Amino acid sequence: MKQVIDNLTNILKKNDIIVVATSGGPDSMCLVHLLWKLKDELDLNIIVAHVNHKLRVESEEEKVFVEEYAKEHGLTFEYMEIKEYSHDNLEREAREKRYEFFKKVVKKYHAKYLMTAHHGDDLVETIMMRLVRGSSLKGYGGFREIALMNNYKIVRPLIRVTKDEILEYMEDNHLKYYVDESNYSLDYTRNRYRKEVLPFLKAENSNVHLKFLKFSQELNEVNLFLDKYIVNTLKEIKDDSKGIDIKKLLKLGDFLAKKVIEYELSLVYGNNLFFVSDKHTEQIFKLIKGDKSNSEINLPNGYVARKIYNRLKIEHNKEWQTFSYILDSDEVKIPSGKIRVIKKSASKSNYVIRLCSEDIKLPIIVRSRKNGDKMAVKKMRGTKKIKDIFIDEKVPMDKREIFPIVTDSENNILWLPGVKKSKFDVESNGICDIILQYEEEK
Repeated sequence: MKQVIDNLTNILKKNDIIVVATSGGPDSMCLVHLLWKLKDELDLNIIVAHVNHKLRVESEEEKVFVEEYAKEHGLTFEYMEIKEYSHDNLEREAREKRYEFFKKVVKKYHAKYLMTAHHGDDLVETIMMRLVRGSSLKGYGGFREIALMNNYKIVRPLIRVTKDEILEYMEDNHLKYYVDESNYSLDYTRNRYRKEVLPFLKAENSNVHLKFLKFSQELNEVNLFLDKYIVNTLKEIKDDSKGIDIKKLLKLGDFLAKKVIEYELSLVYGNNLFFVSDKHTEQIFKLIKGDKSNSEINLPNGYVARKIYNRLKIEHNKEWQTFSYILDSDEVKIPSGKIRVIKKSASKSNYVIRLCSEDIKLPIIVRSRKNGDKMAVKKMRGTKKIKDIFIDEKVPMDKREIFPIVTDSENNILWLPGVKKSKFDVESNGICDIILQYEEEK
């Protein structure tokens, strides 16, 4: 760990204020201990920031452990509990809330640095996952050793060491830490890379994490160079109120046009750039090259890309953030397509449902989903959460917020168009007086 200490000594100055993201695991406790060793020498003010995610039995015990460690070593302790979750992706929501808390702590103490315990193995895993999933040039670079924020820097001092080196340090110094058992479950994508892909890479080269770090640094440098070019280009082709001139954008050529789109997405999503991938860049590129003068596509987290004649705008979709329509005509338009009342159909697919008005309470309503939504799925006992149905049926994250939920006026969920029917569906040979068809927007 000498290289980490030497690097910290070069970065830090006398009386610096540092917030350390501290879970109680080996990585963060290693980082806290290394900083503590420099505390007196540099008169550092170290704030240990701990988040209790309330997802495991051990969470309370870990909170007490981190708090007592901070007290015993003369460090300031800051704490937050996440009391409830609203998104389907707990890991993503937890990260958002965690970093929002860290940001508040940094502001409270006027800290110069937020330090996290991401290490070399984490960087390898992140890059591999993004390469397989698809991302932007910036995304493929993983995370930086030092990231500049508005009024502080995020620093990852352990990026040049491996998990094994951290565990060895903890053992040599007889330091206590807690282990999250979920880190061993192959149900999680990152864990599969950690347990199955990373060992293979390390067998090929024990310093593979340093190779990935060099790859990351060079890719980030290329991205910075491109960003400077794009910033200057946007001055010529973009009007803040009207958007980007599509004709001028396409004259740049396919590669640079796509990089401009990626840059725009990075401005829109900021720290939440993980919401989008290269798939969304391609969708927007296809949108602007299409024949339609006015068209749009929905993007993750409530955003929309709109082609308005010769202009492209990426903005928050205020109109369709939530919706609720009464089906009082032959057709209702929704963000993902439309639902029509039809006279007959032989289809047995989930795109058509048959209902009997005597079994439900009219009128029929088409709305966006709400927290806690449940449905009595056809041919299944009891009810099932809509959230779980979406996960099981692999409904993309960016479609879930605008997905149509069809209910009666008593909020009984009748249908998830194209995905699942409820117990209220009448068989094709049964008696029904309402037939609905879902036409998904392509």
